[in-house]
Amino acid sequence: MTSVRIQDTLSGQTPALAADGPDAVGIYACGPTVYGRIHIGNARPFVIFTLLKRFLAQQGYEPKLVINVTDINDKIYDAAREAGRPSDEYAAEMTAAYIRDTDRLGLGRPDAEPLATETIPEIVALIEALVESGHAYESGGDVYFRVRSFEGYGKLSNRDPAEMDQGEEAGIESLKEDKLDFALWKATKEGEDTSWDSPWGPGRPGWHIECSAMAEKELGPDFAIHGGGIDLVFPHHENEVAQTEAARGVPLARIWMHNGMVQMDEEKMSKSEGNIFQLSEALDRYGPEAVVAYLASGHYRQPLAFSDEALEDARSRVEGIRNYVISRASSAPRPGALDAPGGDPDPFLAEKRAAFLDALADDFNTPRAFAALAEIVAEGNRRELPGARGALEELLPLLGLDSLLAAEEAADPEAEALLAERERARASKDFERADEIRDGLAELGWEVRDEAGGARLVRRP
Repeated sequence: MTSVRIQDTLSGQTPALAADGPDAVGIYACGPTVYGRIHIGNARPFVIFTLLKRFLAQQGYEPKLVINVTDINDKIYDAAREAGRPSDEYAAEMTAAYIRDTDRLGLGRPDAEPLATETIPEIVALIEALVESGHAYESGGDVYFRVRSFEGYGKLSNRDPAEMDQGEEAGIESLKEDKLDFALWKATKEGEDTSWDSPWGPGRPGWHIECSAMAEKELGPDFAIHGGGIDLVFPHHENEVAQTEAARGVPLARIWMHNGMVQMDEEKMSKSEGNIFQLSEALDRYGPEAVVAYLASGHYRQPLAFSDEALEDARSRVEGIRNYVISRASSAPRPGALDAPGGDPDPFLAEKRAAFLDALADDFNTPRAFAALAEIVAEGNRRELPGARGALEELLPLLGLDSLLAAEEAADPEAEALLAERERARASKDFERADEIRDGLAELGWEVRDEAGGARLVRRP
């Protein structure tokens, strides 16, 4: 088992991963707030932490990946009201859309996907523990966390509490003892059509306490890795640290792992900014392998620039790998994963395999892993590379690209006829009909890839 090192936002160090128990590694990553369809930036943590889980399993750990869904939030009330829909119905619809969209990435599901709406008893119990210990107080049906009661507040984000703004979860200023305090429970307000009972009256939980409770429910109060986008460091993760440590007396996680944001014109992609490119649209246009390769192409801690060129480059790279697998690697001798015909490992292949795995063990450096993979493909295109197929069967799944190992399936006549009809609809600018046909093809198990040479059908994973 290789020593795996991950940079910890809290300490600034890159410690070796410490398991929760005998090889068990708990990973909690903050998922979406479902007030709309997710954009490609929302998908980056889903991809990064799913791939991290795969790598840890390959290394002999027993990882459990938890990615929550925030289905109680002020933004959901607002979006549902604008759509003229009940908020619970709207949240359920957007949750289903999120699952459909991320299913199309072909990476499988997390081990647990808790919903805030299904964690109310645990949330209430955690708030009660904070109230009983003096770290929280009730006021006008709301409950607030006393920020100044927690000595270490600000240690994750390295901010001075006096200069902090709690943002959307701040609560009502007149009800708070201190402007720094943030809401754990919010009494039902006018226009909110869903609420839950609590010792403090009907209402709903605040965003931050939801994640503390869901993480504890699935992984316990102290686990290996807590992840999410870098934009969540403050206030969301800072408040999670304070809540859990104040209530339970243990750190929430031993490593805080934050991914950089997907940026459009150097601004983070977000629904609130309006500069979004939906994940479903990216999958339709480029295919799941290209989207996964794009989202893992940069080091996870760095921002990732969004552009058509970047996604086209990712698609070209995955097509190059696919073409090599089909034309060369599939026929290469395979006495073993890395064995040459004489029984000795091919030195080049062994070196690049080691470089690939070392890159992922060193703060999950996917760009270096991609570079090692590219060298394998380039060398395999120059000469016979015994054992290449076996090596790719081991390495490609660690980058979410195992579907490239499958031979392309020829489309049946019905699907080809529908594709031709879709192209005629697009040519006549009947995009609604074209989308209907695309959806029909998806139900038949085919994905439409619009490429420079025309559209083609690829069997969906």
